[in-house]
Amino acid sequence: MTSTLVKETRPPGAAGAAPVRRDRRRGRTAALLFVLPALLLLGALVVYPVLFSVGRSFFDASGTRFVGGENYTEMFRDPATIKAIRNTAIWVVVAPALLTGLGLILAVLVEKVRWATAFKLLLFMPMAVSFLAAGIIFRLAYDEDPDKGVLNAAVVSVHDAFQGTSTYPTARARDGQGVTKEADGSYETRTGASPGDAVALGLVGVLPEDLPGGARPAYAAAGRKAAPDELRGVVYLDFTRGGGGEQGKVDRRESGLPEMRVEAVRDGRTVATTTTASDGSFRFEGLADGSYAVRLPASNFAPPYEGISWLGPALVTPAIIGAYLWIWTGFSMVLIGAGLAALPRDALEAARMDGANEWQIFRRITVPLLAPVLTVVFVTLVINVMKVFDLVYIIAPGPVQEDATVLATQMWLVSFGGGNNQGLGSALGVLLLLLVIPAMVFNVRRFRRSQR
Repeated sequence: MTSTLVKETRPPGAAGAAPVRRDRRRGRTAALLFVLPALLLLGALVVYPVLFSVGRSFFDASGTRFVGGENYTEMFRDPATIKAIRNTAIWVVVAPALLTGLGLILAVLVEKVRWATAFKLLLFMPMAVSFLAAGIIFRLAYDEDPDKGVLNAAVVSVHDAFQGTSTYPTARARDGQGVTKEADGSYETRTGASPGDAVALGLVGVLPEDLPGGARPAYAAAGRKAAPDELRGVVYLDFTRGGGGEQGKVDRRESGLPEMRVEAVRDGRTVATTTTASDGSFRFEGLADGSYAVRLPASNFAPPYEGISWLGPALVTPAIIGAYLWIWTGFSMVLIGAGLAALPRDALEAARMDGANEWQIFRRITVPLLAPVLTVVFVTLVINVMKVFDLVYIIAPGPVQEDATVLATQMWLVSFGGGNNQGLGSALGVLLLLLVIPAMVFNVRRFRRSQR
């Protein structure tokens, strides 16, 4: 009778609760079995290395003696590490901000381009290039030799177009031939010359094949007499191909040096200037009576402009950031462009109907509506630049490697690149992890809020 009453008072549906619970347990077990390989890989490739690095950072270079926080103290005493932290800070401040701004501008402009898809494809193509290949490309592009580095070739071409270049950078005067070199690099005659005189200025150090195309022999010009009211002369290459000839004298086969600037100097002041003809001849007319020195200005012998030392200590970090921008600008543009495509068009059209211009629409509507997307792109790039290694290691030459180093490269150099101090290297790795975690947490929370 009691059992009957108990059965009658059992809540409805209680009989089917046990099978449901069993099905749930089976589902959890099956899900765990499917996730287990991924968890094992995550533990082996992420969790274990992180824990091992944290533990290793408390031991010395050999890994046998516990040193506590000594590696962390040493890390902030090492000038190279301080420089790496400074360079990493420059990367974090500059690169993500530039990439986000460029991506935003390009995403807005691409919408107004007829071939928008092709343009996006071209900008996104560098993402398909590995950092190793991109580093090699930019190492060559930044080469200081204008014959190799495309950037310096362009810079030198523009410079020479406006400033010109010296024709005889290797030319020099022979000792004891009456021409002396001044402190500023110019050459000047020792003895004075007056109107009615002729002077011959012999130079060496110029290969015959380096002479300008229109250069002619100087012998005839050297034999001309000067008029009473003019000071004339000839600048020539005091060298005869194949040997022979006499030093300090213009021989028949010796060439004049055209396009050479010549000055007449009196009392330390330049009173007349001219340029040599194709046979090296020059003349000054209308000079007052008196004694003059003939000078060849230093500009004739200035070394050619070699461009900019892109990979020197001062510019190596901006140069590498430039390579990074080339790779990641397309990524930033595509993500921001996707957010731009999702904007409510009615808000933009309403603003246009109210009389707002495109700049006002961009500043007061487009940018505020894109703020969540811009934030995600910026934080993602911050995480990425903190881990940059390949470009810095490949592009920066050995002598300036320390000037360009960031935390990731410094960690490798200290641990495996000659330092062989994996205790200090592990401490640097932990520091890098601690710097990355806040940005990662911010990004994860942002994603969760957007999903809600």
